[in-house]
Amino acid sequence: MTPLTLSHVMTDAVHTTFTEHGLDTSLIPQEVTVERPRNPDHGDYSTNVALQVAKRAGVQPRHLAQWIADALTASDAIDKVDIAGPGFLNIWLKADAQGEIVKEVLARGDTYGHNDRYKDLVVNLEFVSANPTGPIHLGGTRWAAVGDSLGRVLSANGATVTREYYFNDHGAQIDRFARSLIAAALNEPTPDDGYGGDYIQEIADEVVKVEPGALNQNPAERQETFRRLGVEMMFDRIKRSLSDFGTEFDVFFHENSLYESGAVDKAVGHLKDNGNLYQAEGAWWLKTTKYGDEKDRVVIKSDGHHAYIAGDIAYAADKFDRGHNLCIYMLGADHHGYVKRLKAAAGALGYNPEQIEVLIGQMVNLVRDGQAVRMSKRRGTVVTLEDLVEALGVDASRYSLLRSSVDTSIDIDLGLWTSQSSDNPVYYVQYGHARLCSLLRRAASLGITVDGPDVSLLTTDYEGDLIRTLGEFPEIVTMAADLREPHRLTRYAERLATIFHRFYDNCPILPKEGETTESIHIARLALATATRQVLENALTLLGISAPERM
Repeated sequence: MTPLTLSHVMTDAVHTTFTEHGLDTSLIPQEVTVERPRNPDHGDYSTNVALQVAKRAGVQPRHLAQWIADALTASDAIDKVDIAGPGFLNIWLKADAQGEIVKEVLARGDTYGHNDRYKDLVVNLEFVSANPTGPIHLGGTRWAAVGDSLGRVLSANGATVTREYYFNDHGAQIDRFARSLIAAALNEPTPDDGYGGDYIQEIADEVVKVEPGALNQNPAERQETFRRLGVEMMFDRIKRSLSDFGTEFDVFFHENSLYESGAVDKAVGHLKDNGNLYQAEGAWWLKTTKYGDEKDRVVIKSDGHHAYIAGDIAYAADKFDRGHNLCIYMLGADHHGYVKRLKAAAGALGYNPEQIEVLIGQMVNLVRDGQAVRMSKRRGTVVTLEDLVEALGVDASRYSLLRSSVDTSIDIDLGLWTSQSSDNPVYYVQYGHARLCSLLRRAASLGITVDGPDVSLLTTDYEGDLIRTLGEFPEIVTMAADLREPHRLTRYAERLATIFHRFYDNCPILPKEGETTESIHIARLALATATRQVLENALTLLGISAPERM
């Protein structure tokens, strides 16, 4: 019985209690929350529902708790219920009811933990979206890991997710990039406002190789040639880096297409027509304060050129017009001002601002022995995705970026994340999975299978703790989606690995040489098999491999 199933049993028991005692059933929470107590002596699960509703129902909390306890003990799944303090209910499950979690995991396999609660959600998840003027830096790399995992988690909860990369190929930064390439091709110094790093020289050489006469073109044609080919080549590099990192996208959306297709002019015209755009000081302003922003924003500057927000407005309209009912933007630490701006743009266009969500990610630093590390001589002054992968490998890189909430800055310790020890979180979790695979291979060599396990035999504290932890996984997956926090899966995986190791060290799973296979061996092997499956499911949602050997 998972916590969710027990919650349903609890809800039914509370309804029964209220009905029998003539209490107002409308006071009952839609879903009664049950939790695992920190102290195992306080039961398998506990709930404060009696405290939550007693006062409104006009009943003493302990009296209500006792009535609910009486209703609960009528269930075949409940072994014992105690009342603690002012009215907490501590609940112990019967071993066979608790063991049903093992059977559920084995039956559902790689879909265990998945649900359809977000089945009506069509999500546009935009992340990374680094400018095509250089390699992806550590901040963008963090989003590559977190965004990919969040997309997996939302999908596991039933959402339809479009993973999208917004390709900023319009504006002044692209002109500076092209000028930097031309300077490199001519062996001239990098322009003051240009981009440096060996990658600029490499791409400039590639452009000249593809278009040998580029340097002989007139200035305007040459600028366009280096802009077009250089951006294409840089973006190809970015795409390869992301793919090698295990992050794939469904859509690569070009900002420039919004201008070429007339989408920006169409959005601006719509805002003029509905009165949300007004003229002042020679410019056109969006009434963003009307929708909660700190100030109105210029959309068309006094020189007639579009401000950057014009593209954002058209892009938001495009996302909604494609049928998305939730648009999640994952932006860097310097983009706090975009939150209200994007919501205001959606409201001004006539869409629901609440269907815009903006996640802000904080900084990432590489450290060794407590000192900052600067690695990227070849690519300029920043540490890039390729640098991180070269130092740690893909799995450790992703896990190190996923392990903390995105609203906190993180220091990635190169010594820790390259160590092959239990101190390294990803190594520890993957080793747990590999250890389980080794165990299952030994069982197979002995001809032992998990058909028809008697889960009621799993009665030790080590077994019960492991089973209840497996039962938490669906709730963890749901919480990770609801809170947009895939890092919860990393902490869960580490806890599951720890509890498995305790079980493994204290409960003989396979018979010793010369011993007969008993029902307890089969039951424990089933529990180990279920644990391996849940560890794999968690790692899959994180985009981390689940090795069978280490």
